[in-house]
Amino acid sequence: MDFEPTPRASETLEKFWDFMREHVFPAEPAWAEHLRVHGEHTYPPVMEELKAEARRRGLWNLFLPSLSGMTNLEYAAVAEASGWSPVIAPEAINCQAPDTGNMELLHMFGTDEQRKQWLEPLLEGEIRSAFAMTEPQVASSDATNVETSIVRDGDEYVINGRKWWITGVADERCSIFIVMGKSDTAAPTHRQQSMVLVPRDTPGLEIVRHLPVFGYQDQHGHSELRFTDVRVPASNLLGEEGGGFALAQARLGPGRIHHAMRAIGMAERALALMVQRSQDRVAFGRPLADQGVVRELIANSRIEIDQARLLVQKTAWLIDKHGAKGAKTEISAIKVAAPAVACAVIDRAIEVFGAAGVSDDTPLAYFYSWARVLRIVDGPDAVHRRSIAREELRRPRPYVG
Repeated sequence: MDFEPTPRASETLEKFWDFMREHVFPAEPAWAEHLRVHGEHTYPPVMEELKAEARRRGLWNLFLPSLSGMTNLEYAAVAEASGWSPVIAPEAINCQAPDTGNMELLHMFGTDEQRKQWLEPLLEGEIRSAFAMTEPQVASSDATNVETSIVRDGDEYVINGRKWWITGVADERCSIFIVMGKSDTAAPTHRQQSMVLVPRDTPGLEIVRHLPVFGYQDQHGHSELRFTDVRVPASNLLGEEGGGFALAQARLGPGRIHHAMRAIGMAERALALMVQRSQDRVAFGRPLADQGVVRELIANSRIEIDQARLLVQKTAWLIDKHGAKGAKTEISAIKVAAPAVACAVIDRAIEVFGAAGVSDDTPLAYFYSWARVLRIVDGPDAVHRRSIAREELRRPRPYVG
């Protein structure tokens, strides 16, 4: 198990950090000002400039091994660096959620026509997409609970139901929805679900509202949807009928690596801000950095970030060697560990900044809201702990005395 960066990984990461320093960080004020003036869900033009520059530098679609040539372990370092500016950087290199997971699904399971119509423009960064699974009336952490119906009617599927917290919908570039629902309630529990592709302008698809996260409205939005007798061609089925649950699991493996590493990136930026603040701010006659309690916050943050990173690197290595099934427990573990560390480190940085830390003068308040949300999305902590414990209870021991 060797985590030393390969020459390709080191070169790509160096190019990416140059891109971050020269273009992404300077674009953050312009991005925020555009949304303030023109509306929370409008599309800041600076993003197209960033995307063009990223493509020029060869920093495009790095998440997909078949296109980038990078392993999950190699890409993990780029994902972490993108977490230093988690709103802008991932989209600038076309590695943003939920599009990455949707592109992976279309790449693995889409028909030639589906790939041509939807995957190609997604890979080009021309459109965006959404993944509609979560529902308001059921515990969607158990995907078998979904109640939205997908019923075959001749050459069409008819969709009825509600979804919420569907990321990406508020951005009008979101052109295609991957919708998960029940297509056969009489089938075995994990064969009742299917996925279909629903274009944004399909009659009967209603965007009810855009939901705030701790008071923040993201540019891409998190939305509630209603499907009322929505009809799509049978050819819009993704994969096979009854294969929806398996597709959902396939989608989440590498994506959790991306989320975890971006969380670590947020934690690293929070730690950098904490260190700078502690050196610049004076209290009781000394810089905060000379206060023992502040040094403890800094030291604990470094220890926990490095622990979490090593766990994610191990998980990425296992996926590269054995596939997502060979890293099942570790994928759940990083989903719990990385956001928890991010929350802890960001909270410490807020403590060192004082009132400034809970304002929008620093990225810390937004970072904290998003890090806390990461403990819910893609399955809440409790579900992943349940999975880890189940595997641990089955694990053979060399000795019990």
